[in-house]
Amino acid sequence: MSSVETTPASAAPVVRKTTLNAVHRQMGAKMVDFNGWDMPVEYPGAIGCGIINEHMAVRTGVGIFDVSHMGDIRLAGPQALDAVQNISMNDASRLAIGQAQYSALLYPQGTFVDDVIVHRLSEDEYFLVINAGTREKDFNWVRDNTRQFNCTVENLSDDFTQIAIQGPRGVNTLQKLTDADLSKVKFYWVTRGTVCGLKNILIARTGYTAEDGFEIYIPTDEATSARVWNEILEAGKEFGVVPCGLGARNTLRLEGKLPLYGHEISDTINVWEAGLDRFCKMEKPEFIGRPALEKAKANVKRTLAGLEMIERGIARDGYKVLDSAGREIGYVTSGSPAPFLKKNIALAYVPLEFATDGTVLKVEIRGQGVGAKVVPTPFYKRPKKAA
Repeated sequence: MSSVETTPASAAPVVRKTTLNAVHRQMGAKMVDFNGWDMPVEYPGAIGCGIINEHMAVRTGVGIFDVSHMGDIRLAGPQALDAVQNISMNDASRLAIGQAQYSALLYPQGTFVDDVIVHRLSEDEYFLVINAGTREKDFNWVRDNTRQFNCTVENLSDDFTQIAIQGPRGVNTLQKLTDADLSKVKFYWVTRGTVCGLKNILIARTGYTAEDGFEIYIPTDEATSARVWNEILEAGKEFGVVPCGLGARNTLRLEGKLPLYGHEISDTINVWEAGLDRFCKMEKPEFIGRPALEKAKANVKRTLAGLEMIERGIARDGYKVLDSAGREIGYVTSGSPAPFLKKNIALAYVPLEFATDGTVLKVEIRGQGVGAKVVPTPFYKRPKKAA
């Protein structure tokens, strides 16, 4: 991914652009500043999409996203595994070559530097995918906390155009463009193959939509990136493919209860509160944050709960959560209409005693308490494939 940086004469912040920026604009995308990146939030123009249609396309067919703003870190060398084990909470020693896992980088107090996807590419090579808004912070943190290990740490964040092909027909779309046998690539595994004539392309069966799909990493060249993007759209026509922006990406991940840094996870929220303990392997050797988590486990006072609005209103990020008597007890981390579920949903931090399924609460909307109830999460689970 290449970033085209423009530095005006004034001290205005630099806005980064992915190699597909011109393509998005040509397609009529509505562009927004997202963590310093000029990114498409939706495509409401001539192709007739918009957030709801883009969301539904991913749930029922296929949609493609430019996710080149995401960051990438490579660790390689004799002690690469030791380094990854030290900085991440999941157990990377369990990874076979070609396998990936969800994990997180933690501060010593057990709160989040960021959540990451860890890929094991070879015997002594690991590839971490990090969030756009925390790229520089994450890389500096990884580099500073792996100096004692015999491995190299490289920031590859500007080396790829990353395209996500998501939805139940994503595999059919991408298979038309690659010589890799995608039927043999399990969820959270990676392979390499020729894609759109480009050799040795990394293909990961991962995504951020709670749906099946792939993410491909292609050379960071504007002409090449545009060609691949357009070839994917052409290959997916028969499956109803549409380009998708950050708006649909957010509603899709919310339906699947996939955390977003600065919302469900942050440097003030620990693993137990976030409900991500299934990915935190306390039994593995020492890792940053583990001692604090051991102490914190017996003293958890709040948790991340799913809310469904039972009265008319949309719970937005940051809104107050109230008990039945109208007292403030928590806050909404993410909230919006759920296009596929046709409900208004939210994630919120509330005290443990208010987190039982069926508990009726209120969300303060424009000064009024609007009814909501605690419901099981994730709100959406993708259907299992028929045997």
